[in-house]
Amino acid sequence: MRILQPADWSKPRGFSHGVAVEAPGRWIVLAGQTGGDGRADYPPDMAEQVGVALKRIIRLLAEAGAGPEHIVRLTWYLTSRSEYEAAGAGIGSAWRETIGKNFPPSTLLYIDGLVDARAKVEIEVTAFVPA
Repeated sequence: MRILQPADWSKPRGFSHGVAVEAPGRWIVLAGQTGGDGRADYPPDMAEQVGVALKRIIRLLAEAGAGPEHIVRLTWYLTSRSEYEAAGAGIGSAWRETIGKNFPPSTLLYIDGLVDARAKVEIEVTAFVPA
């Protein structure tokens, strides 16, 4: 994968503007993962929910023989701008613990709510594993 970064653009922090994939391989598309655990319990904190969602993503990628380095796109659905901004340090820590130094293209959307009212975040993933 080649990161798309025009030389005259400022480098974004925590994501990439785009990637180009020119190789045979397979695509992995994950449904949105929330911060609920296997018993459908949700921690009250936004950063903790992001951490749970990211761990769920890593587990699903592993099921497909992939890892965080194969993620080519994330779409985040968040229920609160203020909670997201306040949780920055915790989200950064959860990111480093699960995704590491991979910063794929990401889109963040603030929405009124998710299907489970306790959910504060849902993250969709597209990944590509070269042949």
